[in-house]
Amino acid sequence: MTVPSASHDSARPRPATAILLAAGLGTRMRSSLPKAIHPIAGRPMLAHLIASAASVFDRLVVVIGPDMPELAALAAPHTVVVQHERKGTAHAALQAMPHFGDGDVAVLYADNPLVTPETLQRLLARRADDTGLALLAMRPQDPARYGRVIEANGLVSEIVEFKDATDAQRAIGLCNAGVLCADAQDFGRWLQQVGSDNAAGEFYLTDVVSIANAAGAAVRAVEAPESELRGINSRAELAQAEATIQTRLRAAAMDAGVTLVAPETVFFSADTLIAPDVIVHPNVVFGPGVRIGAFAEIKAFSHLEGCTVGEGALIGPYARLRPGAKIGANAHVGNFVEVKNAELGEGAKANHLTYIGDASVGARTNVGAGTITCNYDGVFKHRTQIGEDVFVGSNSILVAPVSIGDRALVTAGSVITADVPAEAMAFGRARQSTLEGRATTFRTELKDKKKKEQG
Repeated sequence: MTVPSASHDSARPRPATAILLAAGLGTRMRSSLPKAIHPIAGRPMLAHLIASAASVFDRLVVVIGPDMPELAALAAPHTVVVQHERKGTAHAALQAMPHFGDGDVAVLYADNPLVTPETLQRLLARRADDTGLALLAMRPQDPARYGRVIEANGLVSEIVEFKDATDAQRAIGLCNAGVLCADAQDFGRWLQQVGSDNAAGEFYLTDVVSIANAAGAAVRAVEAPESELRGINSRAELAQAEATIQTRLRAAAMDAGVTLVAPETVFFSADTLIAPDVIVHPNVVFGPGVRIGAFAEIKAFSHLEGCTVGEGALIGPYARLRPGAKIGANAHVGNFVEVKNAELGEGAKANHLTYIGDASVGARTNVGAGTITCNYDGVFKHRTQIGEDVFVGSNSILVAPVSIGDRALVTAGSVITADVPAEAMAFGRARQSTLEGRATTFRTELKDKKKKEQG
C-alpha cells in the first residue's frame, strides 16, 4: 500500500545531499546478485532507500561497485559513482566527495532500506540544531553485534565496537546504526582523516565520530526504532525486513479504509494502490503494479500482479490476474480463472476455470466455465475480440485471431476458428454419434485384451 511520502521542508535554508552506499556484494546472502538489488515487498532494497531519501534530500548520489549495471539503471536519474576498490565505508563515501556541494551531507546504506522520511527529517533537524555531526541510533532487542553509542550530557563521546567494549559498555542499549550527517566541508575533511589501521585494513565510517569529537564538534544521536535501522546481511534478515514492511503496508491499507479480513495473511507490494471500501479476504498476494478501485472485493487465495481492478469488481477466490489485466467495474473473475493482457468490460463475467489471454471482452459478456482463448501459435501472440452482451458457452475454445460480435452466442463445447457476426449463433463442434450397445462390447474387448497380455 503506497503511503504518501514526506515532502521537502521548504523552511530548511541549507541544501542537503544524501550519499547512498550500495557497493556491497551478496556474499553473505549466498547470492551472485548485488546485495542492494534483492527485493522487499516487490521493490529492490536500493529503490526503497531512494524513495525515502528523495522525499527529504535535494540531491542523491549512489555509490556502487564495478560491474553493477542493474544498480546503475536503478539509481537513474540520480548521480552514480563507482567505488572500484572496496576499502570500507569511509572509502566509499569519499568517492562521492566531489558531489557533496554546499550544505549538509548524510551517508545512508542501501542494505538499511527501511529508514523512513520522517526519521531522515529528524536527522537533518538535529544537524541544524547546533550539532556538528548527527547520527542515527537504535535500541535493538539483541544488541550484541552492534557498536555502542557512548553519551555524556546529551553528546556522543565515542562509538565502541562490541568486541572492544567493556562489560559496562556492553550493558548500554543504545547502538550505532551507521548513518551520519554533517556539514559538507566538515564531512569531507573528516573523511580524509580516516585511517585503515585495523585488522581488515579498511577505512571505516564510524571513525568519523572520534575525528569530529577531536575537532571540537558537537556529536548528537537521533534515536529511531530498530525496525527502521536494522541492517540486512543475510536471507534471514531479508525475511525479517519483509515482515517489517508488510506490517507497515497492512497498517497503511487499513488506515486508508481497506478491510483486511486476516491482515497477517495478505502480502502487498510497495506500490500497491487500493481505494477505500475494498475488502481483501485471507491469503491474497499483490505483486507489483496493482490498482484496485473502491468497493471491489478480492476473495481468498487470489494472486494479482500488474493489473487494474475497477470499482465494485469481484475477484476470486483462487483467481490469477497477470500483467496487463484490466477488469472493469462490477466485473467478475471467479475461481481458477486466469487473465493476462486482457480487458474485461463493465459487468463482464468469467466465473470458473477459464483462461483469457490477449483478449478484449465487452461489457456484460458471460464467458462460460472451461473456456480458453488460444492466443499463442508457438511463435506469435494473437488477440481475441469479444463484443458486448455475448454469451460464450462452457468448454469453448476460441482460436485467435478471432472476433465475436455483439450479442452473439457461442454454443458449449465449440472450437471457434472464424469470426462470428453480431447476434449470430456459432456451433463449432462435431456432430454427435450414438452407437447402441457399443459400450458393453467395447469393455469386453478391452478386458479380453488385458487377459491375453497378462498371459
